[in-house]
Amino acid sequence: MKAIKTVDQFNDIIASEEPVIIKFYADWCPDCKRMDMFIGDILEKYNKYDWYQVNSDEVEGLAEKYEVMGIPSLLIFQNGEKQAHRHSAYTKTPDDVEEFLQQELG
Repeated sequence: MKAIKTVDQFNDIIASEEPVIIKFYADWCPDCKRMDMFIGDILEKYNKYDWYQVNSDEVEGLAEKYEVMGIPSLLIFQNGEKQAHRHSAYTKTPDDVEEFLQQELG
């Protein structure tokens, strides 16, 4: 998963014509660390998509703009628009994350 470090970089990435998946996280977040333990297998399964991560504490303003109220959250963007959002309460298990990706990406 590639790191996004600036708002400009984020805007360039989400402008993609193909769907991109972005994880919002923070270093202090225990649920984010839990997700890191299982996300590798999901990345392999959905490897035709580009995956990125944004540290909500380091790149300010994005979490608020895209209504990320809890972390980790997964958002799917395409052509600069948010297509889907899986809030933190529903990203606690691999099954939760896979269900979301299956629904949104097929």
